[in-house]
Amino acid sequence: MSHVPTPQLSDSDAAPGRGGGRGRKRERTGGRRRGRWILASLAVLVAAGGGTAYWLYSGIDGNIKGVDIDRAIGDDRPEKLPTSGQNILILGSDSRAGANAKLNTGTVSGARSDTALVMHIPEGRKQAVAVSIPRDTLVTRPKCTSPHGSTVASAQRVMFNSIYSQVGPACVVKTVEQMSGVRMDHYVEVDFAGFKDLVDAIGGVTVTVDQDIHDSSSGLDLTEGTHRLDGTESLQFVRTRHGIGDGSDLGRIGLQQQFMIALLAEIQKQDLLGSPVKAYKIADKLTAALTTDSELASLTKLAEFGRSLNGVNPSTMETIMLPVAYDKVDPNRVVAAEPQASTLWKAIRADATVPESTKKSPATGGS
Repeated sequence: MSHVPTPQLSDSDAAPGRGGGRGRKRERTGGRRRGRWILASLAVLVAAGGGTAYWLYSGIDGNIKGVDIDRAIGDDRPEKLPTSGQNILILGSDSRAGANAKLNTGTVSGARSDTALVMHIPEGRKQAVAVSIPRDTLVTRPKCTSPHGSTVASAQRVMFNSIYSQVGPACVVKTVEQMSGVRMDHYVEVDFAGFKDLVDAIGGVTVTVDQDIHDSSSGLDLTEGTHRLDGTESLQFVRTRHGIGDGSDLGRIGLQQQFMIALLAEIQKQDLLGSPVKAYKIADKLTAALTTDSELASLTKLAEFGRSLNGVNPSTMETIMLPVAYDKVDPNRVVAAEPQASTLWKAIRADATVPESTKKSPATGGS
């Protein structure tokens, strides 16, 4: 597993003039967002923990919302290679609507893909690789079809996390596919409130910090050492940035990766097959927070896919940030660093070992 540095978080969003640069101070926005992508990782792994118990709970099947990614994108996609394993684009959306409005996440209208993660599961389903795409990365957005059916022209130097609100999830998938050359087999999205509810449903998550963290913005107050966090505290933990590092989005990714491993390990330890009531509670909270591609948008399909991942062990998951460099025009934004980024995506396409040279990003976020 790659080394996860002592991280720091950003509570900025996609507003102009605020990004993942080198320690620029950002105006506070109520400590908005963080961590739904962790839940989304569970969406493709937790079913393996619940196993065959899931199909018993057909009453929660209607919780899952589906998006027809194939229809929205059409044929303008990378070829699915026979040795490419499984690739899932996982997004954490930061809508302020519904239950999310009660979580002190700020008052920005609309929703953005707060965090993006490409999870690669090799053939044989033994070791997953999670590649985080910094939300402040400048990318070329391809021509896309909006959820309303209109055509949106291609645009250069678009901030990655703005694509979700501008054109919708299918365009995010298409953008990731065109920047990586990797065909996404599935799409999973989880919202803010769902993350909190799932952590509470499993009884909390244990984390260890190597320094005191006192963040008045997120509300987190931890001393050095090991702590058991409930859902609200977990949200604070994964969106904290003050007092550690330079406050950039890049460092925040490291903290989210660290928390993801702890959360997946917690799920794996729980005897869901031996506790149908707990399995139902967790499944209910999880599916209510989920939006997936249409191929996964049912309890049976999600469970079937989850059971195929029984060999994936969270403790062996490799977490990598897409190699990025500070943009030469706007140092508060980043761009894919070459040749490292291309080398990383080539390894994912080939289902090969990720080279060490791709695991060190020129832009470090002060870590």
